[in-house]
Amino acid sequence: MDLGLNGKTALVTGASTGIGRGIAIALAEEGVKVALAARRRALLDEVAAQIVAKGGAVPVIIECDLMREDAAAEISRAALEGLGSVDILVNNAGGSRKFSLDTGEEQWNEALTLNFTRQRQLAHKLLDQMISRGWGRIVNITGKSEPEGINGAFCAKAAMHSWAKGLSREVGKHGITVNSIPPGRIISEQILRNYTPEYRKWQSEHEIPVGEYGQPEDIANLVCFLSSQRGRYITGTVIPVDGGLRKYQF
Repeated sequence: MDLGLNGKTALVTGASTGIGRGIAIALAEEGVKVALAARRRALLDEVAAQIVAKGGAVPVIIECDLMREDAAAEISRAALEGLGSVDILVNNAGGSRKFSLDTGEEQWNEALTLNFTRQRQLAHKLLDQMISRGWGRIVNITGKSEPEGINGAFCAKAAMHSWAKGLSREVGKHGITVNSIPPGRIISEQILRNYTPEYRKWQSEHEIPVGEYGQPEDIANLVCFLSSQRGRYITGTVIPVDGGLRKYQF
């Protein structure tokens, strides 16, 4: 299926590993020129080399720290300078850790900044140039809505879903779609670090209907479709990609 993405441009945050890396490579394979943003330059260089080796355009590399107050302004400026325009924004960067009842304000602020505020700011920095061309795609990689306990990232992801839905209603008339993808268990550096092989095997057999953890490509495939003209009538949605792990129908 020709998605018609050849010649488009995209900014992918958190592009150095895991899901973000998979998304950046998949978009590049569709002919999209990408800007890769993340903290670790060496890993970004690896992704860029892989894209070029596959015949993709040389990516724009943006080394950044989302906790810097001016991060959204710096990333958007670098992406626009390097690409000329940004047709597709993939908000993938973020992080999660379990909180306790006495977790302090600093950790709460960090979770909300990393998982909501910077993504919102970055989108709004890029909206005007999307509106001026009458075309744009914003895809947010978020998280599940069934927390086992207190987790600042879960709260931030819920805010992302609400903000994205509201934004989609404002910008649809400009040819811009806004969608969110909560991943399930997708093999990544973080998953391999946090879950033992034994637990991954048990969960695959007992909790994931399709019987295995997903791969970054499983998320990337949906991102490419939502980013294309074929996905033009899909907006304001939250579409889990989790092999059926989510237990609720809505």
